[in-house]
Amino acid sequence: MQTTIATAQGMPAQGMTGGIAAEGAPALPSRISWGAVIAGGVVAVAVGAMLNVLGLAIGATTIDPVTVGETPSAGTFGIAAGLWLLVANLIGLAAGGYVAARLSGTADDTDGVLHGLSVWAIGFLISAVLLGNAAAGAAGGISRMVGSAAQGLGQGAGEAIAAVAPAARSIDPRAMAERLQTGLQTGGDPATMTNDQRRTEMAQIIASRVTSGTADQGARDRLAQLVAAEYGVAPEEARTRVDRLEAEATRVAQEAEARARAAADAAANGAAVGAYWIFAAMLLGAVAAVFGARTGTRNTVRAMDRRLA
Repeated sequence: MQTTIATAQGMPAQGMTGGIAAEGAPALPSRISWGAVIAGGVVAVAVGAMLNVLGLAIGATTIDPVTVGETPSAGTFGIAAGLWLLVANLIGLAAGGYVAARLSGTADDTDGVLHGLSVWAIGFLISAVLLGNAAAGAAGGISRMVGSAAQGLGQGAGEAIAAVAPAARSIDPRAMAERLQTGLQTGGDPATMTNDQRRTEMAQIIASRVTSGTADQGARDRLAQLVAAEYGVAPEEARTRVDRLEAEATRVAQEAEARARAAADAAANGAAVGAYWIFAAMLLGAVAAVFGARTGTRNTVRAMDRRLA
């Protein structure tokens, strides 16, 4: 039988046999149940939270402030809390994967596994949102505490200023300005300089040494002269004090640099170890969700036809 097939342009193709096929293919039914996935994610978070609360209660019962030595150490508490948190999350994800696969009604193992992985992803997203809200609430509480403290400090400062104001009015601003100007004058013979001038110049030299990290010989000699005139010691003693100060400043700077490098290295190692542990926890969570989904996937029952003899 000769028939025509409709082409994409709507013109029949002559000389071709077969049936008339509609343009485009029928859409396949969806193989995911979002209601089951969301229900599984909520169940996973709820079961994990319930078990974490139970762990908090158990941990609180182990604290004995009356008897010395009965309370576990901080390290033991940290290890136990981490293990309990991991186990609670794994149990919650396994339960959520089971619920999602069971409610989806699928009998295909691959579809059940995909429902379990979807529960794993949604569970972590919900947990992240809850942790973010908790962190935001904690930050808000801290900001309110800081604001209250700042308000109290402001009131205290206002009262202090009100108390000091009568004494401040008795100070001559012109005399204070002349004293400051005199103190800022540096250079010249240290013996003819005032105490304020010598101390101001010594502070400038020391600040320059701290900022630049080094001090030239001229600056050391000038500092020794100022120290000799300020404290009434011999020039040799003043140079010894300056050298001792230089050595101490160098030692302190080196120790500070070493501590900063060690702290940076420890922070980097801690961040790396924490990231590895988080990755491992997420991987184990995915495995637990898949296990629960495989358990909750419905079994296929095949009915065999039996012919009566």
